[in-house]
Amino acid sequence: MSNADTVLDSARRLQQAGTPCALVSVVKSLPPASAHPGDKAVVTADGRMQGWVGGGCAQPAVIRTVRQALADGRARMIRISPAEEGHERDLGDVLEFGMACHSGGTLELFVDPLMPRAELVVIGSSPVAASLVQLGPRVGFAVTLVAQGAQASDHPDACRVIDRDDAATVCPQVGAGAWVVIATQGRRDLQALGLALSLNARQVSFVASARKAQVLKDSLITAGADAAAVAAIVAPAGYPISASTPEEIALSVLAAVVANRRQASGPPAPRAGDEAHAHGATVAAPAARRACCGG
Repeated sequence: MSNADTVLDSARRLQQAGTPCALVSVVKSLPPASAHPGDKAVVTADGRMQGWVGGGCAQPAVIRTVRQALADGRARMIRISPAEEGHERDLGDVLEFGMACHSGGTLELFVDPLMPRAELVVIGSSPVAASLVQLGPRVGFAVTLVAQGAQASDHPDACRVIDRDDAATVCPQVGAGAWVVIATQGRRDLQALGLALSLNARQVSFVASARKAQVLKDSLITAGADAAAVAAIVAPAGYPISASTPEEIALSVLAAVVANRRQASGPPAPRAGDEAHAHGATVAAPAARRACCGG
């Protein structure tokens, strides 16, 4: 197996395991650099490296750049060339690092972050839930469906189907920072809301009318749920696109989730009587107002 095949295989395994990493490729080298164009390595945030993109002098700059790329998700081009140790220049499209090794040589490398797919947890067995499971992977989410009695064979687009909706079963299978959408639509609503609050979610959205959502939120607080966590549930969920079909409602909800994921500003909060509220999947408050949970 070639260097590139071995590295790419390692990168695939890391992605499947949910471990952020970066693929580093040598684009250009000037003698006497020990790496050559086409050489590759996969590097994790903790500095583990498999492959070859240069010796010990180059590795600190590579690892530092990988950590930056994994932090913001942006690819980078870097140049490592003979200069005073600690020298660093931003040349616009290239970040240049100094390397004080006696061997000399210059390397240009492309650092491409490979982030695990964001996780979308859909709770419910409604038509809207089914549509969310179908649409989620098409906008980059790994979808977990949680629904009492659900069959994996009925949801081929889901990465995982959990057929029970109790916290003891679900929590160990859902990673921290997932986006959670509750689309129960009248079946086990409070159970789903309680489950969502037990997950360490980035955002919780609830497909329901504002009036129904408030009644259920009050019930959660009465039952002892944390008031701040309950208040952070985004409900009604979604953007106002006059949605009426399950597919349209799912589209509006996913649009709001994607906006939050991209840290984009959401639309203005809905006015009372907004026509989209009739479908119970309408307007999410601006993303900037929801730091970790919503519904």
